[in-house]
Amino acid sequence: MSKQRTLKGSFSLYGKGLHTGLSLTVTFNPAPENTGYKIQRIDVEGQPVIDAIADNVVDTQRGTVVAKGDIRVSTIEHGMSALYALGIDNCLIQVNGPEFPILDGSADMYVKKIQEIGIVEQNAEKDYYIIRHKIEIKDDNTGSTITILPDDDFSITAMCSFNSKFINSQFATLDNMDDYAKEISPARTFVFVRDIVPLLEANLIKGGDLDNAIVIYEQEVSQEKLDQLADVLKVARMDAKKIGYIQHKPLMWENECTRHKLLDIIGDMALIGKPIKGRIIATRPGHTINNKFARQMRKEIRKHEIQAPIYDPNEKPIMDNIRIRELLPHRYPMQLIDKVTAMGPTSIVGVKNVTANEPFFQGHFPQEPVMPGVLQIEAMAQCGGLLVLNQLEEPEKWSTYFMKIDDVKFRRKVVPGDTLLFKVELLNPVRHGISSMKGYMFVGDQVVSEATFTAQIVKNK
Repeated sequence: MSKQRTLKGSFSLYGKGLHTGLSLTVTFNPAPENTGYKIQRIDVEGQPVIDAIADNVVDTQRGTVVAKGDIRVSTIEHGMSALYALGIDNCLIQVNGPEFPILDGSADMYVKKIQEIGIVEQNAEKDYYIIRHKIEIKDDNTGSTITILPDDDFSITAMCSFNSKFINSQFATLDNMDDYAKEISPARTFVFVRDIVPLLEANLIKGGDLDNAIVIYEQEVSQEKLDQLADVLKVARMDAKKIGYIQHKPLMWENECTRHKLLDIIGDMALIGKPIKGRIIATRPGHTINNKFARQMRKEIRKHEIQAPIYDPNEKPIMDNIRIRELLPHRYPMQLIDKVTAMGPTSIVGVKNVTANEPFFQGHFPQEPVMPGVLQIEAMAQCGGLLVLNQLEEPEKWSTYFMKIDDVKFRRKVVPGDTLLFKVELLNPVRHGISSMKGYMFVGDQVVSEATFTAQIVKNK
């Protein structure tokens, strides 16, 4: 099972803000397990911290802006994209102004600094949200759509239509996040000349220049108007009849603009709060639809806060019923785990197939068989017992016994034909032979029962 990751040390980047033009410093720091991404304004009294989650996004006009009350931080998407793509789960980001520096308009400098400082694994397991069914968000006004489909890992395809004769339709895809640093992170942000005047009038892009953006001149304007614009941006004047890209550095790829859109999607998906396993297909993406989608994903996660483990009956189990009998003293009809499909240092996944021939059905609601709740808890506890016993040198010589059961909840009936999946996690390290665990039992995607229990590990006589 994958572990959470954070930075091995801190690093800082310096530059001007795209929208404010201010000189800014952003510092990325390691953070403890389960912190997520947090952004701290160290230039403000009290140094407030903003959770970098989609629910805190307050503006998506030309970048992603998060806020806590009146305290805002904008242009965070490139830094967030680098963190997410390189698999970092926990990071405290400190900035001395209202936005991250734009740097060269890409995520490349962030990636290089992260690679230079290093990444360290933490003890907690990485909590993926696994896409089990199609989820889609549409914006009928813009024609934008983001769809996510089940997949074994995280991947993205972006398709863009720019309503321009010079640059029309493009697509970019990232099937493997290992390719992000080379294929996506250097892609720079871009802007059309036709959009620059409205942005300036909106008091934005004060720090924009040809070193941090690709400027696309694709609709001819008068020479006078183009000269005025060049003077405002402090760049050399150019021939108004010469349509094309205006930049100091040539395009890295023909579809660099769409690769940058893909970069932005990853940065906005980082604000979901959990790493995702699924394939995103984005049509005409932008920060607004990205944020709507990220918010919808957060709702989905809250709705399925505890996800059922993935069960593939074709995969060879970690433990079959023979090995289970070697570790547990239980025998028919009290051995309630058929096999173990996954196990890590702190969690285990077990399976039981409930049949009509279970002996307890003879007397427990025989006309409408229902698995007794006490046996559901017993089955979870047996699964947890396998987890802690497997960590001992001679597990066959030990047994686990209940000491306490708390927070028991039964959410629906368990009946013949159900396949039960158990997920049991250690709440604390085993100390003095005492183990505390949280167990969940699923049928399909639904939690049917749960409990917290404490057990004692005792050597057999």
